[in-house]
Amino acid sequence: MPTEDEMSINERRKYLRRMHMRYVAAKRRERSQLLTEMQQVTGLHRKSLTRLMHMGSLERKQRVKPRARQYGLEVERVIVRVWESRDYICAERLTPGLLPMAQHLARFESLGLTAQVEEQLARISRATVARILRKHRFQMRRLPQKGAERANAATKGVPMGRIPWHIGEPGHFEVDLVYHSGESTAGLHGHTIQLIDVATGWSERAAVLGRGQRAMEGGFERILARLPFPVRELHPDNGSEFFNHHLVRYWKDKVTGVQLSRSRPYQKNDNRMVEQKNDTRVASVSWTTAPGHPRADRGAQRAL
Repeated sequence: MPTEDEMSINERRKYLRRMHMRYVAAKRRERSQLLTEMQQVTGLHRKSLTRLMHMGSLERKQRVKPRARQYGLEVERVIVRVWESRDYICAERLTPGLLPMAQHLARFESLGLTAQVEEQLARISRATVARILRKHRFQMRRLPQKGAERANAATKGVPMGRIPWHIGEPGHFEVDLVYHSGESTAGLHGHTIQLIDVATGWSERAAVLGRGQRAMEGGFERILARLPFPVRELHPDNGSEFFNHHLVRYWKDKVTGVQLSRSRPYQKNDNRMVEQKNDTRVASVSWTTAPGHPRADRGAQRAL
């Protein structure tokens, strides 16, 4: 409700209709002054006033009466109950079998399934079901999402970016971990740690079983023993197998002079060299589509 000092909507429109003729006839500088004056009088934003001045008519449109509701709460309750029994599937899959499933559930529990409700369930559209489910989906309790306060604390303070391709000093390594898991990543399976030196192109690999602390540290120790020059920088992605408190402490305590950096999230080109070598030196995870795949076997032999 406007106060005594504020204009009502009708009063503003009446004032703007009078200013409209002056605005149309005015030049650019005068239009700017008129907008400033209208902004002070009406309290509207300058962009809103500009839009109103360029409208064909300043008459208020009559409010359109919304369409009456066709499906009552009885139908909505049945739809939600069937949706819960079908494990919260989408409206596209739920709608075709809505009536048969409601009739099946009515044999075991009271759903309030009358002849009128059955007739409405038979002709209800997919879009209407989606609107009903959308309302109830927002009311469901969700598991806590991983926000900024729950992000991986081990990555804090580690700079993001990429190692320059023209760097002349050896020892700056891009790092990646390749899975050899076949069709499923569940359980314990083999991985390959790969390091690529950006300056020289020197590559080293180590096969590890699992990606826990001891396996990863053992793989890195075998690689460090074979390198002809010291490691100055490690640049992996943001995976927890690289950035956890145990491994970060390992690089700080046991290997001196190593700088940690990381790729930007969802930017695989930040590790472009090691990603390329995953295809030529190690069997990529996309090759291992089935156990015993020949390219996967060759990749595992290279890693070993």
